[in-house]
Amino acid sequence: MSGPDFHDGVNKGVAPVTYGTGDRPPRGDYGRARSDYTCAQDFAQYTEADHVTYRRLYQRQLQQLPGLACDEFINAVQQLGAPERIPRFDDISERLMKATGWQIVGVPGLIPEEAFFALLAERRFPVTDWIRKPEEFDYVVEPDIFHDLFGHVPLLFNPVFADYMQAYGAGGMKASRLDACELLARLYWYTVEFGLIQTPQGLRAYGAGILSSAGELRYSVTSPEPQRVGFDLQRLMRSRYRIDTFQASYFVIDSFQQLFDATAPDFTPVYAQVRERIAHEGEIEAGQVLAGERLYLALGA
Repeated sequence: MSGPDFHDGVNKGVAPVTYGTGDRPPRGDYGRARSDYTCAQDFAQYTEADHVTYRRLYQRQLQQLPGLACDEFINAVQQLGAPERIPRFDDISERLMKATGWQIVGVPGLIPEEAFFALLAERRFPVTDWIRKPEEFDYVVEPDIFHDLFGHVPLLFNPVFADYMQAYGAGGMKASRLDACELLARLYWYTVEFGLIQTPQGLRAYGAGILSSAGELRYSVTSPEPQRVGFDLQRLMRSRYRIDTFQASYFVIDSFQQLFDATAPDFTPVYAQVRERIAHEGEIEAGQVLAGERLYLALGA
């Protein structure tokens, strides 16, 4: 997995660490990666402690989903298979390919943006293949296999969201040529990682950074503290975000189709308009509310 800035829902804003080869699988060992940064999942290297860590993380998050996560995610998370052991990527890819034409591929850790965009454009989602140690259960520096699998992969079984992710990848490749990756990074942050959706039952989370977090899932949906703003593409691209704490702002979509429709057109003129607005009006700070904005109350408020 790569992303503009990693956030696992627990630890934010800490520079990646390269670990020694004693870890299984090794962290930061990019020597085993192919030219596209993918690598084979070395399943035999996982220890029983690794499988226990995955099972504990999975069970903890699964218990929090009802009433907080969107139904699309809850219905799809079972596609990861039984949580007793770390899943094999090939098994998930077989089911995913039948559902939406996607597959998951192993990577040794964070990868460059252009490589990340290229994989998404090919409907290949990069999943880090190592797992945190038991002592890192509530605090991990980089995205591990649990964050990537549990947080990101289930919604790839949803056809509309799956198409959105491919379109994002294709757009990212173009953004890198237009020097607009920072603006596109904000879209990824506030949707794929920290997006909320309004449902007939109320607010629900669909962002991976929320869904894989021990604390931010309930906070994002029920706390009165953050601002929850109706989705607006240009407003979002002007908005800064926090990487050192829970989010001060979340953007709320009405449906995945709305998200896809808003991001399907060519962003070239959008980037120009956003830059012009930033030049004249400035960026929008996390937690800031603008006049006339549509705001959503916390669930139960």
